[in-house]
Amino acid sequence: MEITLKGDKEFDEIPSLKTKCLRINLNENIYGTFAEIGAGQETVRQFFRAGGGSGTIAKAMSAYDKAFSDAIYGIEDDKRYVTEARLRKMLNHEINLMEQRLSREEHPNKMFFSYANTVATIDFAKKYKGHGWVGIKYQVDAEEAYNEIVLHLRFKENDARLQQETLGVLGTNLIYGAYYKYNEPKKLLRYLYDHLDKDQVEIDTINFAGPVFENVDNRLMSLQLVKNGMTDAVMFAPDGNNVLPAKVLYKKNILALRGSFRPVTKVNMDMYKKSYDMFINENKVDLDKTQVIFEITLSNLRAEGEIDEQDFMDRAKLLCSLGQTVLISNFQEYYKLVEYFSQYTKSRMGLAMGVNNLVDIFDEKYYRHLSGGILEAFGKLFFKDLRVYLYPMKNDDGTITDSENLKVHPRMKELYKFFKYNGKVVDITDYDESILTIFSRNVLKAIADGKDDWDHMLPPGVSKLIKEKSLFGCETEQVYLDE
Repeated sequence: MEITLKGDKEFDEIPSLKTKCLRINLNENIYGTFAEIGAGQETVRQFFRAGGGSGTIAKAMSAYDKAFSDAIYGIEDDKRYVTEARLRKMLNHEINLMEQRLSREEHPNKMFFSYANTVATIDFAKKYKGHGWVGIKYQVDAEEAYNEIVLHLRFKENDARLQQETLGVLGTNLIYGAYYKYNEPKKLLRYLYDHLDKDQVEIDTINFAGPVFENVDNRLMSLQLVKNGMTDAVMFAPDGNNVLPAKVLYKKNILALRGSFRPVTKVNMDMYKKSYDMFINENKVDLDKTQVIFEITLSNLRAEGEIDEQDFMDRAKLLCSLGQTVLISNFQEYYKLVEYFSQYTKSRMGLAMGVNNLVDIFDEKYYRHLSGGILEAFGKLFFKDLRVYLYPMKNDDGTITDSENLKVHPRMKELYKFFKYNGKVVDITDYDESILTIFSRNVLKAIADGKDDWDHMLPPGVSKLIKEKSLFGCETEQVYLDE
C-alpha cells in the first residue's frame, strides 16, 4: 500500500515513455506496423527499447528512397511526399497488408494498428524548420471497424536530431493515447505533449474518425488546440472539416474579416461582398488565387473567462452555411494576424473592418508590450503588401464616419494620415446605408426576448437555421464590440 503523508496533494502522474510502450507491448492483442519516413524510425525505437516489442511490432520500415516509396505507396498527383494524402496512403496500405497476411481465424482477438509519419526536418540552411504528418489507424476491438487519428505538426527546434527525438516522443504519446485515452479525446490532445514542451512542437491540425469517435466534432477539437496553446490558429472549411492552414493559404491573395459573428448579420455580409469586389479588382490580386477568411479571435469565444463551446458551434454552423472558411486564432492584435498570413504568402492581403476597429488599431495601449511600441506593430502590419478596406459607421445624428473624418488620438493623427495618403486605408463606398444600424448584439437580444422582428437583419437562410437549431437561445449577457 502506498504511503501518504500529511500535506500531500493529488496530481496527475504522467507515465514515462517506457511505461507507455511497455503497457502496449505487454498487451498480447495489440499488433501492428510502423512506417516512418523523413526523420528516422524514432517512434518504433521507443517500443524496441522498452522490451517485449516482438509481441506488438509486426513490421517496422522506412522507405526513404523516393523510388521505393512510390513503388510501395504510389505517386501523389502533386509529386509531394510530406502530405496528408501520402500519410493516409501509408496507413491504408499497411493495414491492408496486415489483413492480407495475418489470418483472423488464427488471430481472432488481435487489434491491428498501423502507425505512420511522413516528415521533413529542418533544412541545412535552417531556413525551414520542418513539418510533418503523423497518424494511426487502429482497432480497439478485433470485430470493430478501424479508427483514425491524423495530425499535422510543425517543428520549433533548430536541430534535426532534437526534432527526431521530439517526433519519437509525440508518436509514442499518440499511440498510447489512441488505445488508452480514446474515451476522453480532449484529454488525449493534452496528453500528446507528455514529456514535451510547446516550444518544441506545434500541432495545428487534427482529425478524429471511426466508431469510437463518432460523437467527436473535429471543429471542437480544433478549438481545443488553440485553447490549450498547442497552436496559434486553426482553420476549418465550409464542410466542417479541419483543414491545414498552409494548404489553404499557400501563395494566395488573402482577404480577412474579423468579427464576433454572433450571429452573422447583413452588415457582416455586406462588408464582405463590397470589400471582396474591391479586393479582386486590385492589380496585384489574382481572382483564381484569392482566399476569403472569416476570423474569430479566442477572446471573442470567452464567456466569463471560459470558452463557451456551444456558442462557438453556433457561430461555426452559421458561417459554414454561408460557405465560408473560418479561422480561430489567438491573435488579439491585427499585426499578429498579418504576420501569421505572411508565413504562407507574399501576395497582396486585405483586411475588411469597421471604423471602431481601425480606431482601436491606432490605440497605443495595445502595443505597450512591444519594445518598439506602436511603430513596431505598424511596421509588421503595413510592411507587407496590405490594404485596409474600411466599412463606414452611422452615428446617432445620422452622419457617416469614414476614413476622411474618423478621429484617432491626437498623437496618432499624423501617423494615420501617412497610411491613409499612401493608400493603405481605403473606404468601402458602395455600401447599403439602410443596414448600417444593424448590430449583432441587438439581434441576439431580440432572439432572447422572443421577438419576431429580427429576421430582416440577417442574410437569407440564417434566420431559418437559427430557428431550426435553436441557436443563441440562452445566452444574452455577453456583448461584443467588434461588429
